[in-house]
Amino acid sequence: MRKAALHNLGCKVNAYETDSMRQMLEQAGYEIVSFEEQADVYVINTCSVTNIADRKSRQMLHRAKKRNPGSVVVAAGCYVQTSKEQAQADPAIDILVGNNRKHELPRLLEEFFQANSSGSCSLVADIGKEQEYEELHISRTGEHTRAFIKVQDGCNQFCSYCIIPYARGRVRSRKLAEVVREVETLAGRGYREVVLTGIHLSSYGMDLKPEDGFKPVGLLDLICRVHEVEGIDRIRLGSLEPGIVTEEFVSSLSGLPKICPHFHLSLQSGCDATLKRMNRKYTCAEYEEGCRLLRKYFTHPAITTDVITGFPGETEEEFALTREFLKRINFFEIHIFKYSLRKGTRAAEMDHQVPEEIKGKRSEILFEDLLAMNQEYLKWHLGRELEVLMEEEVTFSGKKYFLGHTKEYVKAALPLPEGEGKNLENKLVKGRAMSLLKEHVLLLELEDMS
Repeated sequence: MRKAALHNLGCKVNAYETDSMRQMLEQAGYEIVSFEEQADVYVINTCSVTNIADRKSRQMLHRAKKRNPGSVVVAAGCYVQTSKEQAQADPAIDILVGNNRKHELPRLLEEFFQANSSGSCSLVADIGKEQEYEELHISRTGEHTRAFIKVQDGCNQFCSYCIIPYARGRVRSRKLAEVVREVETLAGRGYREVVLTGIHLSSYGMDLKPEDGFKPVGLLDLICRVHEVEGIDRIRLGSLEPGIVTEEFVSSLSGLPKICPHFHLSLQSGCDATLKRMNRKYTCAEYEEGCRLLRKYFTHPAITTDVITGFPGETEEEFALTREFLKRINFFEIHIFKYSLRKGTRAAEMDHQVPEEIKGKRSEILFEDLLAMNQEYLKWHLGRELEVLMEEEVTFSGKKYFLGHTKEYVKAALPLPEGEGKNLENKLVKGRAMSLLKEHVLLLELEDMS
C-alpha cells in the first residue's frame, strides 16, 4: 500500500478540492498520512492569488521532494495554471494537474508508476476552453460539525488586481441536484451546518441552462433546495458580491430559518475612485444599500468584508474616505490586506504604486478601528439568549470550556464542570451570554441543549 500526503494552500474552494482528492486516493487504496511524514506521493493543492502565494506553493513542493527525494510530487491547481513554464521546468515536480483535471489524479498516478518515469509528466488543463464544471465529491471533511461545499468555479469579473479568472477560468456551476445529493450525504453522516462556497458564489447558475421548461437556476434556488434537506440545521453562505443583495434576495433569505445571518459582502475599498480603478462593479452607495437591506430583514446580522490598503494610486484622501465608510457601515469583521502586486494583472502595470511602509501604516490604522467595531458588536450580545453549535473542547487560563459558534459566527464558550468529561461536540446549545470571556469569545450560561 502506497502512502500519500496532501497539503492545501489558499481558499475554502481549494480546501474542498483537497478533501475530495484525499478521499479519491483512499478509495484507490492509498494510505493517507500526515504531510510531515515520509510518503510515496505528496499532493500540494497550490494557490496563485499573489506573488507570495506562488512562492509558498514552490516552497511546499520543494519541501516535499526534500523530505523524500524518491517520492512523486504532484503540483495541482492555480499555480500550475498561471505559471505553466516555471512549473514544468521545476525538478521538484513530477506531475502537474491543472484545474478541472483533479478528478483524474488516481489515474495519472497509476500511469506514472506503470511507466516508472523519472521525468516530468505534464498535464495542464486549458480551462479557457473547458467550460464544463469539474464534478468532485466529498462524504466527510476535517471538521465534524461544519462542511464546506463547493458549488461553483471560475469568475467573469476580471478585477484589475486579480489573477483568479486566469487561474480558474470562466464561471461554471455545479448542477443543483449534485449539490443536494452531497448535502444529504453529509447530513446522513451527522453534519449539522453547511457552507456554500465558490470562487464567485454570486454567479452561481448563470451558466446553467433551463431544463424541461423550468426557469434558469440561481443561487437563491439552490439555497432554498438545500434548506429542505433534513438534518441540516444551518446554512452559511460564502463571500457575496453587493449586486446580488437585492430586496427580493434578502427578503427571501429572511424567510428561511436555517440561514445564518452572517454575510461576507466583498468591498475592497470605501472610495468610488479606487473601486473604479479596481474594476469593481458597484459604488459605495450601492454597497451601503445592500447593508441596509440586510439589517432591515435580519436582527443585528454579522456583516464582514475584505479591504485592500495601498492599491495603486490610493491617496491619503482616498484612504480617509475608505476609513470613514468602514466606520459608517460598522462591520463585525474586516479582513485587511496590503495590496500585493501580482504579475499578469492590470494593476501591476499601473502608475503610482504605493510604498510598502504606507500600506503597512494604513493597515494598522484600519486594524485599530476594527477592534473597536468588533468589541461593540460582541457586547451587543451580552444578556441575550444565543444558540451555539458546539465544536471543540478548549482551555482558557487553566479552565476547560466547550467552544462553538452562533449563527452570526460569534465564538461562545460554555464552562465544563470540574471532573466532567462530557463531549458536547455537534450539540446545539442554548444559553445566555454573560460576559466576554476573552477578547473575541462570549461566556455562555447553559439553558438548553439538543
